[in-house]
Amino acid sequence: MLEIACFEMTSAETALRSVADRIEFCTQQQQGGLTPNIDEFRYLKSISDKPIYVMIRPKGGSFLYSDQEFLQMQKDLTAFKASGADGFVFGILNSGNRVDKERNLRLVDLAGEVPCTFHRAVDRTPDLEASMETIIELGFRSVLTSGGAENAMKGKEKLRALVARYAGRISVLIGGGVRADNIAELKAFTGAEHFHSSAIPPYEMFASDEEIKRMKKNL
Repeated sequence: MLEIACFEMTSAETALRSVADRIEFCTQQQQGGLTPNIDEFRYLKSISDKPIYVMIRPKGGSFLYSDQEFLQMQKDLTAFKASGADGFVFGILNSGNRVDKERNLRLVDLAGEVPCTFHRAVDRTPDLEASMETIIELGFRSVLTSGGAENAMKGKEKLRALVARYAGRISVLIGGGVRADNIAELKAFTGAEHFHSSAIPPYEMFASDEEIKRMKKNL
């Protein structure tokens, strides 16, 4: 399964028309992805039947949110759910950089039957295994991770261990520098079946149809 992270409309349209299995729609790449514009989301739903997962994140930086920011996350998730979101991507940590059980559970409950992915906030936590157990307990269907490292290639040893231990209980979605020239190696080494990439070639700004097709072929 290949998910393409799309930070603006050009990349989203390219990925939806290419061979990607689904997209993660967000905005503000330089901040790691924030909640996108709902009208743009509605347009994308009108042109494609492919699953579109929506990032729910009101600000960049840390994954610790104020009461007002958390209220905004609940409102955004509810609005995108009503507009047909196929999945949600979020992750809330507490002041100790551990998974915030209460707030994440609130959003998972609001999502209902719509699947939720815990994003790379997990890589900020001090104990990946403990975080994985909590994320599974809370009802997340997948977790996006680079194995706690700067990118997936640097974290591949940990990713292999996570896949071996948890793949039967949650989808381990490997992300962080995943590209056509390393996806086959990552798949073979880790045993993973789910991958996440922006598919943006070096020195370019938008997702590349050719890069997406090469990644999908190498899977």
